[in-house]
Amino acid sequence: MKNEFFDEYIWEKAWKEDMTAGVNKMKRAGIDPAHSFDQKANKFNEQSFNEEGRQRTKRIMNWLEGQGVTFKDASILDIGAASGVFSVPFAERGARVTSVEPCLPLVELLKGNIAGLTNGNVEVVPEPFEDIDVLAKGWQNAFDFVFVSMCPAIVDWESVEKVLSCARQFCYISLPAGPREQSLVNEILPLITDKPLKTGYSEMAYLLHLLYLKGYSYGSLMTRETKSSEVTKETALEEVMSGLRKYNLPDDERNREIVVDYLEKMYSSDKIVIQQGGRFGKVLIQLQNQNMYTRDNL
Repeated sequence: MKNEFFDEYIWEKAWKEDMTAGVNKMKRAGIDPAHSFDQKANKFNEQSFNEEGRQRTKRIMNWLEGQGVTFKDASILDIGAASGVFSVPFAERGARVTSVEPCLPLVELLKGNIAGLTNGNVEVVPEPFEDIDVLAKGWQNAFDFVFVSMCPAIVDWESVEKVLSCARQFCYISLPAGPREQSLVNEILPLITDKPLKTGYSEMAYLLHLLYLKGYSYGSLMTRETKSSEVTKETALEEVMSGLRKYNLPDDERNREIVVDYLEKMYSSDKIVIQQGGRFGKVLIQLQNQNMYTRDNL
């Protein structure tokens, strides 16, 4: 009898059907993943390009270079490019970048951020990667490097294969490697429910195991990252209610009153500092080695 731990089909099926996976949780909460940043675009852009954000980007790019990735004269597909947090520095190092981003407020910010580039170039594709026909676009094996950072386009192994099909040499994918943390939601959850909350499985666990089972060559990096943001009480209320929906808790009048009462009692100022973060996995897949392995075993 085949050991299920080494059965690719079982792992692919488990990932597709796992309702605790990030994108499935968002959809169950009534949140459209492609537009979840519509109201946060300006804040996200600011955090991406402040000193802390630039240093975070630089650390990841340095790690990629240490693994053999080069940016100068490379063709790069940046899926879920947001406002250009990586597209811009890729281009600054001499790359030709195709940036896919469906959120229109982020697209406008991206266009503004690339307007002053004096090196490299960036083409903006304002549509969901999920809706793109890779063959019709001519993207099959068209890019030296495909980059996907915390993007809702990655929902299961089938979506991973679509991303991999665009790459010639390298493909980078980052995903949650544990439960997402939001300080205010964590404070308020015990007031809403006395039941222990299940954190579910990690998308990163599915990805790494399937890459291993399918014989891909890859390197990985796990980090714990946090960032803080200052928001109004009104914004904090809506963020907490959205967080509750992701835990499958009702956004009803009772829970809203609990949150409002907590915020009024615990925070005298109209501004509240929220800490967000968690553990994240970063995987660099080496496609040229995979292609050599496949040819040698034909």
